[in-house]
Amino acid sequence: MYRSRPSGNLDNRALSYLSSLTEDSHLLYYDLLGSQAHVIMLYESNILSKKETIEILKGIDLLISDSNSLNEYADTSAEDVHEMVESAIIKMTTMDIGGKMHTARSRNDQVVLDIRMKLRDDLNRISSNLLDLINSLLAKAVEHIDTIMPLYTHLQQAQLGVFSHYLLSYCFSLLRNFERFSENYKRINVSPLGACAIGGSSMNIDRNKVASMLGFSDIVYNSMDATSSRDFLVEFSSNSLNTMLDLCRISEDFIIWSTSEFGFISLDDQFSSSSSAMPQKKNPDPLELIRGKTATIEGNLIAIASIMKGLPSGYSRDLQEIKPLLWKTSSTLDTSIEIMKGIVATICVDQNKMYLASAKSYAVALDIAEQLIKDGDISFRLSHKVIGTIVDYASRLGNIPLSSLTLSDVTAALKKIDFSHQVLTSEKILNLIKMNTPENSLKFRKTKGSPNKNEQKAMINIIEKMVVDYKKDLDVRFNKLHLAKDLLDKKIKRLLDESHNT
Repeated sequence: MYRSRPSGNLDNRALSYLSSLTEDSHLLYYDLLGSQAHVIMLYESNILSKKETIEILKGIDLLISDSNSLNEYADTSAEDVHEMVESAIIKMTTMDIGGKMHTARSRNDQVVLDIRMKLRDDLNRISSNLLDLINSLLAKAVEHIDTIMPLYTHLQQAQLGVFSHYLLSYCFSLLRNFERFSENYKRINVSPLGACAIGGSSMNIDRNKVASMLGFSDIVYNSMDATSSRDFLVEFSSNSLNTMLDLCRISEDFIIWSTSEFGFISLDDQFSSSSSAMPQKKNPDPLELIRGKTATIEGNLIAIASIMKGLPSGYSRDLQEIKPLLWKTSSTLDTSIEIMKGIVATICVDQNKMYLASAKSYAVALDIAEQLIKDGDISFRLSHKVIGTIVDYASRLGNIPLSSLTLSDVTAALKKIDFSHQVLTSEKILNLIKMNTPENSLKFRKTKGSPNKNEQKAMINIIEKMVVDYKKDLDVRFNKLHLAKDLLDKKIKRLLDESHNT
């Protein structure tokens, strides 16, 4: 249909190679919605007559309401959804009427309009699911504010903490991802329509009116920037990868902690898989797939950036290759968040195993070392050496807990470093060791954001407030889009009703 200068038809192989109809199925609804607003703007700008406008709107309305109508009217040799929709409208009306719907726009501004409209819906859904996941983490954190467990660095027991502290750490991280998506939304929610191919139009159109009808906050002002820039897609893909990396790290922890060797947690049966051969197996396959799909999201980001890297200014057909990568990223992230939300909500935590691991752990060593320097008589470095030597001695006795050491054990350990200090006696050190139970270890923590119970409660309150505030912001975004759609529908209905009454 668009072949004005080239003669004849495209080679079938070339048409198949150029066609984006499969990927464009995600854009059909948005292409029809954008066309409605564009046609009404053309009418209100005195470019289309009322009769022409109504005929075109009737055709678009049929394409929206009847999924089979597109197959009936569309040109099957179309290169993309934009050409297919226009060919269907022309067939429903006439070339003299339907052929006017593309006035003052190009596929270049049309495709990026559709992408922006779909992506903002995707982003709002993803953001809503993110808040739901954070709420799941919060609810589980409230349950386990007293569940003591070892915290790890280098996969070695480092300090004691509580399971709530772990869960809340990812609440904060995911909230930052929500904030990144909110900033991204501002840059997505601007309309490129009316920029035409690259340099605008000589027709007296109103770009701001179309933007308003479609719920955009503004227009992309520069016409070249409007049609050729895809930085907002790179930003979305980067934010998606950031979020997937958080889900991937949680997955890795849960996979390790659900092993027989740890046994800290177990996954609910509805989020576990079985083996085809080994009847005893309960595999964390959903978590493993989150891990694997994170690599896919990373690859998509690199691919999108690589496509952009090789392009000159203005629209190039290479940009078509971004769409399937974008849809894959969006759908994968959305599903992964929902899966993780279900896993967190149904996970079973073995508090006893976590506590037993904590009670036997040398992760209280730092707490003891800090207690030794409270009076200021010795340096932290000396205290570090003393406690490290005692831990080494206990491990050589068969990894016995520090709390099981005797006075003679402490004295024997200190001889290993030729230790002699007037302030530090074996009795004082042993008393501090006995005093640093897992419970006391957490009570002794003073810093903000530590696993101390009061700090857990404070963090929970902070996150709960942030979630409430962000939910309000998200509701505003949803409401603005719904309001714009309602107003557009009313305009269309009014015009169509008038045609019935005349």
